[in-house]
Amino acid sequence: MNKAFLGLMIILALTGWPGGGYPSDDESVNGSKEKLTIKTSIEIALKNNTAIKREEERLKAAGEEVKKSFADFLPEFSAGYGYTRFHDQPFAKFDGMEFFIGKRDHYHCNFSVKQPLFTGFALKSRHEMAKLGVDIEKVIKEMAFIDVIKEVKVAYFRVLLASKYRLVAKKAVEQLQSHADDANKFYQQGMIPYNDLLKSSVALAGEVQNLVRSERDVKLTISAFNNILRLDINQDTQVVDVLDLNPFTRTLEESIEVAGKERPELLALRLALKNADYQIKLAKSQYYPQVALVGNCDRNGEDPEASKNDYGNSHNESITVQLQWTFFEWGKTKAEVARSHYEKRALQEKLTGVEDAVQLEVKIAYLDLKVAEKNVVTARKSLEQAKENYRITNLQYQQQMTTSTEVLDARTLLTQAETNYFGALYGFNTARAELIRTMGRR
Repeated sequence: MNKAFLGLMIILALTGWPGGGYPSDDESVNGSKEKLTIKTSIEIALKNNTAIKREEERLKAAGEEVKKSFADFLPEFSAGYGYTRFHDQPFAKFDGMEFFIGKRDHYHCNFSVKQPLFTGFALKSRHEMAKLGVDIEKVIKEMAFIDVIKEVKVAYFRVLLASKYRLVAKKAVEQLQSHADDANKFYQQGMIPYNDLLKSSVALAGEVQNLVRSERDVKLTISAFNNILRLDINQDTQVVDVLDLNPFTRTLEESIEVAGKERPELLALRLALKNADYQIKLAKSQYYPQVALVGNCDRNGEDPEASKNDYGNSHNESITVQLQWTFFEWGKTKAEVARSHYEKRALQEKLTGVEDAVQLEVKIAYLDLKVAEKNVVTARKSLEQAKENYRITNLQYQQQMTTSTEVLDARTLLTQAETNYFGALYGFNTARAELIRTMGRR
């Protein structure tokens, strides 16, 4: 009865993966030949990610702002047309006599051209600020790219880790089932006490529960991975395993130097500082007069074409140099200039703070990577020892040279060693992705 109960649990839990090893490089950890590589996953995410699409649209908007600011340098054309109906025919008096000066129907059309000549450098400042806006949006878009790439890598390795934990659990269930079969056989032969058989059954039941949890974890990590790639979260996405250890060769100082030059957050703030300089120039432009050249063409007449006028010339043209200078506004311009200076100083302080934070982030990520790298070597050696320990202990038990407790302890050590190894391996790859992100690279 006890053996039948154990067999039922195995049937419910196992999916038929053969024990004894781990998947080869040409087989997906999820058991399918159709699988995604890291490169392909990144390509899909970059194509579908909403944050990147949002930044692309904002970059286009910034480009239109440049066009808009450049248009302010060009002449401004305007036209107008009007019709007036007088109640009485217009007239003028001279020496008590009335003289008509127009018809009751009056048509007027106007065409004008206005060309800015000098704006106190306001137009140039706005144009340069618009161009810097494009550069800033490009940096922000690049930031979105490297964030998405890091998220894909982290999610990818989480899928692999969860899948490996599931394989470890399956292997443990199979080996504990085999041990339970041996224990049941020895019990039937009267070679071991009943409590030894119970220990085997309890250990097997616990590992079956762990397998069920690991199955759930695999599904959740795949769903999270699908979400980043904007695929159907219920899709059974397969990924290529990564078992190699790709060392990171840069020193800490080199990594910090790269981050200082390439980190998008720093680049964006440096561009914002340049933008602040133009903002100061724009504020100072109010100290200067505004000069423009205006050309006008007027037509006045009694017909809709405004071409017939019996009382004066029907058309006239003029050129005007227009100067406007608001030289006193009770300190308004001075306050605006001062505000712009304060804003620039605030940006400078923010840049300094972010530079310090970036250096710390790089150092933390670098040290985490080095720890993870060492842990892989240690965990691999420990795994080899745990495998050999379990093999020897299991052989001894089959020859009744040791107890079930020793076998179960050996299997627990092996499970822990396998878990530690895969955690260290994929932890290293995750830490590497984190460090590359802190350096501002893809």
